[in-house]
Amino acid sequence: MSIKNHDQFYLNFEEPIQSCLLVLKEWIMKSDPDVTSEWKYGMPFFCYKGKMFCYLWVSKKTNQPYIGFVEGNRMTHPKLLQEKRSRMKIFIVEASKDLSIKTIQSLLREALQFYKSGVIQIKNPK
Repeated sequence: MSIKNHDQFYLNFEEPIQSCLLVLKEWIMKSDPDVTSEWKYGMPFFCYKGKMFCYLWVSKKTNQPYIGFVEGNRMTHPKLLQEKRSRMKIFIVEASKDLSIKTIQSLLREALQFYKSGVIQIKNPK
């Protein structure tokens, strides 16, 4: 993991997107003690016990940040978008509006539950 890449990713964006991404990162990291931040595929990914579960990105079309859920195809929340992705779904966040912490926390809990329940197998759990 390169801290420099992580820091630079967030610093590349102007306000309010930068602050929005940093708050999302904080909420994701606080969602479970076993969540770690890693740099994969040129973006910040968040893993649960080493298994990728979500990531942060900014849409090139809308210039809005979003949380991508790796196992999104298993999730049914009406605000998740699949678009042309076969496995992942995204939750778009409007950076200039108040963030819906309840919705985001609910989505994070749902996504993590796939890993905690064993639906998604974790190799060598700690």
